[in-house]
Amino acid sequence: MASTDDNTFLERAYALTETSGAKTLYDEWAASYDEDLDSQRYVSPQRTVEAIEASVQPSSRQLTILDAGCGTGLVGDLLKQSTLGKRMTLTGCDVSPGMLEAAARRGVYHRLDAVDLSKQTSYEADSYDIIACCGTLTKGHVGPGALREFVRIVSSGGLIVATVHNEIWESGGYRKEADAMKSEELVDVVSTDEFGIIEGLNSGGIMLVLRKK
Repeated sequence: MASTDDNTFLERAYALTETSGAKTLYDEWAASYDEDLDSQRYVSPQRTVEAIEASVQPSSRQLTILDAGCGTGLVGDLLKQSTLGKRMTLTGCDVSPGMLEAAARRGVYHRLDAVDLSKQTSYEADSYDIIACCGTLTKGHVGPGALREFVRIVSSGGLIVATVHNEIWESGGYRKEADAMKSEELVDVVSTDEFGIIEGLNSGGIMLVLRKK
């Protein structure tokens, strides 16, 4: 990070052991979040959007997309600039009001909601074509149960594209949950490829792509 204070935010994020501390942390971090991640050459948002573009089936129809754990709107901004930008209706949600305020300033979201992804949400079943979740399924943040909630929310044939920190992909139960939903014939597992969360590296995260049956 750019300074000792910036490092403290990152250290606090990785030191979280339960989701209750995330709201306070990210409210405090919102003002410098983009600059701090840019200084680290953090590319997970770009990789997430690339994975969405690669997985979306050709169509001219309007798509409804939920950016789950949207933070300051890094993924939303990139989606707006992508090949999907002119044919999407974008909703963002996050636990942090400070992050949502930053996301609103980008002007790319049709709607922004305060949502705790560690719990069942109020979104209707089968209500989105695509769910993107970048940087949220990591240490001390949101557990693997969110994946099943995403499957509930996304429509049949829809996509879930989520990054998972590779250190907790197996130990945190995310792989087990994806495999269980595949066994239950709820989803097809399109990809569990490892990718570099930092520019120039080829590791650090798992790009989980699920297609709901």
